[in-house]
Amino acid sequence: MHVLGSRVLLSPTDPDRSRAFYGEALGLAVYREFGTGPDRGTVYFLGGGFLELSGRSATPPAPGLRLWLQVADVHAAHRELVACGVEILRPPLTEPWGLIEMWITDPDGVRIAVIEVPADHPLRHRPQ
Repeated sequence: MHVLGSRVLLSPTDPDRSRAFYGEALGLAVYREFGTGPDRGTVYFLGGGFLELSGRSATPPAPGLRLWLQVADVHAAHRELVACGVEILRPPLTEPWGLIEMWITDPDGVRIAVIEVPADHPLRHRPQ
């Protein structure tokens, strides 16, 4: 299989609330929109991928679903998210594996890891 593109699909319980969270609170840029009305689809840029909110679900996404978002400065992101009223599950902490991680949640309870990869971390270096 040769994958040409990919995206995470979420069907939120309240599309307007989720669009406000991802588009305004997190500040994700819109890649494209489709359809009309409150259940219209919105696709956001997610670094090297996309997040699509489309349709409406009677129940929140599966509890095992999580998103991983890498940022340049997790402490600055923390300040911005607190100012926007985003629920912070855990403030930024340096993990034993060297990443600085903060955990937040979206309106449907999807857990989101906001990660900073320090300059000296092995993820920053490619083997020669």
